[in-house]
Amino acid sequence: MGQEPVVQYLLALAPTFLVMAFFLLGPFNWSRHHSWTRTATCGFVAVVALRYMLWRFTQTVLPYPYGGANFYWVWLVFIVEILAFIDVILFLVLMSRYVNRSAETDELGSIFFSRDEYELPTVDVFIPTYNEPLDVLERTIVGALSLDYPADKLKVYVLDDQRRDWLKTFCEQKNAIHVTRSDNAHAKAGNMNNGLQVSSGEFVAVFDADFVPYKHFLSRTLPFFSDESIGIVQTPQHFFNADPVQTNLGLENIWPDEQRLFFDEIAPSRDGWDVSFCCGSCSIARRTAIDAIGGFPTESITEDLLTTLSMLNKGYKTRYLNERLSMGLAAENLTGYFVQRERWCQGGIQTLYLHNGPLRGPGLSVFQRIMFLPASWIVQYLVRVMILVIPIAYLWFGLLPLYFTDIADYVSYQVPLLTAYFLLMLWITPTRYLPIISSAVGTFATFRMLPTVVSSLIRPFGKPFRVTPKGSGNQANQFDKYTFAWIATLITITALGLLIDIVPETTQIQAQFSPIAAFWAGINILVLVIASLICFEKPQRLFHAFKLDEPAVVDDIPGRLVSLALDKAVVAVPFDARFESKLVSLHLEGFAPFEAELKQVTQRRGSISRGGDKQAYYLHLHFGLDGTIRDEMIVKLYTGEYSQDIHDIDKVAVSVNLLLRSFGRTRTF
Repeated sequence: MGQEPVVQYLLALAPTFLVMAFFLLGPFNWSRHHSWTRTATCGFVAVVALRYMLWRFTQTVLPYPYGGANFYWVWLVFIVEILAFIDVILFLVLMSRYVNRSAETDELGSIFFSRDEYELPTVDVFIPTYNEPLDVLERTIVGALSLDYPADKLKVYVLDDQRRDWLKTFCEQKNAIHVTRSDNAHAKAGNMNNGLQVSSGEFVAVFDADFVPYKHFLSRTLPFFSDESIGIVQTPQHFFNADPVQTNLGLENIWPDEQRLFFDEIAPSRDGWDVSFCCGSCSIARRTAIDAIGGFPTESITEDLLTTLSMLNKGYKTRYLNERLSMGLAAENLTGYFVQRERWCQGGIQTLYLHNGPLRGPGLSVFQRIMFLPASWIVQYLVRVMILVIPIAYLWFGLLPLYFTDIADYVSYQVPLLTAYFLLMLWITPTRYLPIISSAVGTFATFRMLPTVVSSLIRPFGKPFRVTPKGSGNQANQFDKYTFAWIATLITITALGLLIDIVPETTQIQAQFSPIAAFWAGINILVLVIASLICFEKPQRLFHAFKLDEPAVVDDIPGRLVSLALDKAVVAVPFDARFESKLVSLHLEGFAPFEAELKQVTQRRGSISRGGDKQAYYLHLHFGLDGTIRDEMIVKLYTGEYSQDIHDIDKVAVSVNLLLRSFGRTRTF
């Protein structure tokens, strides 16, 4: 390569170096929790994106000669890019603000709870349920009854849409109110509207049947209602189990659940713009605001989103408090995963057609209308399909996605944009995002979600409300044949396209674009391989253990409690400990001693005392608790003392894990 091409490519890389310098000198030294830093960073990325789009339109679309299949292909690709550009700009505008309401609720709470107890408002807790088993429901009911709030001001309503006698008996035992109705009209929304008819609390907190409120949920959320314009306060949803993406990729302990990006980053930014919305569970609403909109809306299968829009129509606002105030059960398998997401997608698109939606609802500002459009649902899967198809169309049919001028131009305009976007995401959400894996998860969902988008746009209504399957009986080890077939087909077609174009006699490509196409195809294959791993389901445990480090005593021998679930515990004891029976006495802090069965003993180095490492026995103990002590264990585990959150991504561990999984799966086939 001569000196002139080297200089040409160095100049082409200059914009990318500028983008990297901006992030190294600016955002990576700034706090991501200030609106001014976000505005500056998002504004910079928007300029880079606009520069790219102007180049695409003026240099690679308009010059393309009219006529032939490639002309229409170029314009189709560009139209999809325009949609993606609009979606990105909306995202950048949204993320340019950030608000943390914790200090606000501290200040308001000191005033709100300074009043006498009899002056505190009454609160009804709604637990809508359809087919959840007792092992799911008992945690939620016991947790709700354990809320730190005056007993005479709090009532817990279990809204049972299957009219189960055993659940009625359980509620009577726990002093919860069991409510049924004669039919299941309007699904969850209708169930909660029935609850409104039999209750009278000034505020209504809603927890899905699989979410357990923390004890201090009400003390953190109620103060916001000092402002009469606040209709709903929403809190994030955290989980005590791994979702199927984490489990199937084998990343349960090193990669966070998929919803963390929304609840930890996007939701606080939406709140900064006053366009936060209710997500149903883990929320609390003012009853007068619910009454003002005629109860929970029944026109959409996502009554939570439509409740927000209806309240905005009446001048009420939603607040988002980004504090961990509940813990629930994530979708346990791919069936539940897609039931949830298809419902969210269809419900969001339904709002476009409703009188109280973002297009037609009264009282909404232009900005609110734009921010409540389901643009991301409509655009993201179409864009992902196009990313997969572009190199295939080029390698097999020689269809260029643009009027190609020079590789240096491509490097000068697209590479800076990709770099800017990836660096932005790594800065805004450093513990929630890795480009390849995040792309693989989105690609995996595309093959089922894109048909849902299309069908919802054509026929938004008529599909029944589907409850996410949860709990016992939901542990089947399955294989997503449908998605895997699509992925395997695309991998095969892409790989064959690369092989065919190595041979001059069969090649369909133009030499200048071929290096980019080959690289693009290689990245697509890598993303698809990772996505394929999600198709292989691994069973999840019904009871989920929490990692602890607390004192414990087993048959008068002191040790350390290292793991605890509702039905089992692992206790580390000294190496010289001896037990004469399989039935032992287990004594945990705050509990009277109870009987446990010694199932297994393992040996490894561990810290029995904080003084240092020594050989240890790890006792695997099983027990069956009932009555008051079981309730106390539920309260201990699920109401705020422990967390299963992954606070940082171990990037090396993630990469190694995925390589081993990919290699193992390849050998299996």
